[in-house]
Amino acid sequence: MTPLIGITAYGEEAAYGVWKHEAVLLPRAYPDAVLEAGGLPLLLAPRVEMAAVVDRLDGVVLAGGPDVDPARYGAEAAPQTGTPRTERDATEMAVLARALELGLPVLAVCRGLQVLNVALGGTLAQHVPDDVGHAGHNPRPGVFGRTAIALDDGSRVAAALGSSIIGQCHHHQAVDRLAEGLLVTGRAPDGTVEAVEHADHPFVVGVQWHPEQDDPRIFAALVAACRVEVQ
Repeated sequence: MTPLIGITAYGEEAAYGVWKHEAVLLPRAYPDAVLEAGGLPLLLAPRVEMAAVVDRLDGVVLAGGPDVDPARYGAEAAPQTGTPRTERDATEMAVLARALELGLPVLAVCRGLQVLNVALGGTLAQHVPDDVGHAGHNPRPGVFGRTAIALDDGSRVAAALGSSIIGQCHHHQAVDRLAEGLLVTGRAPDGTVEAVEHADHPFVVGVQWHPEQDDPRIFAALVAACRVEVQ
């Protein structure tokens, strides 16, 4: 059976052809990575009603995107924090809650890792360059930074990727206070959290970089975990 993987999507104004209007969209690299890994991708629109679809899925990908609303973790917005997408925040929190309740495999990418941490009670650093003194994790709009990431032996990410990788990063926020139940399993040389895993679930993994860009192995690990669940 081919695992059905739900991928959370953006709700943004977009222009294509003769149209410019609100659209549900997702970089093609995500569904392509799921397909290459042997899964079947299903786009999840940013509507809280989509949480009901989780019961029909074998796994979930929380995709990258804009900043999580700081109100979600009890903070005021920093000057560098982007405009909240409250509907998407609510959708992903609901989708994640149901996936965790059902014990489904989850891969949380970039913003997705941040959603995972906030949903479980953690907080975020709202502008990483202020903490680390450089913009290497997000060099400029539309450009990925190449970040060396050390992965912990025995972790799920290390099992899939080895002890270290060069990740394609595009984030200016990151984990600050780690949520209860999560373990840090990867860091950049400057200490920035780049990978987390849930201690009490078979496969709940968050990566701060963008593996859909050039390295589908973690998607293959997700699909393999889904196949175990559906047997």
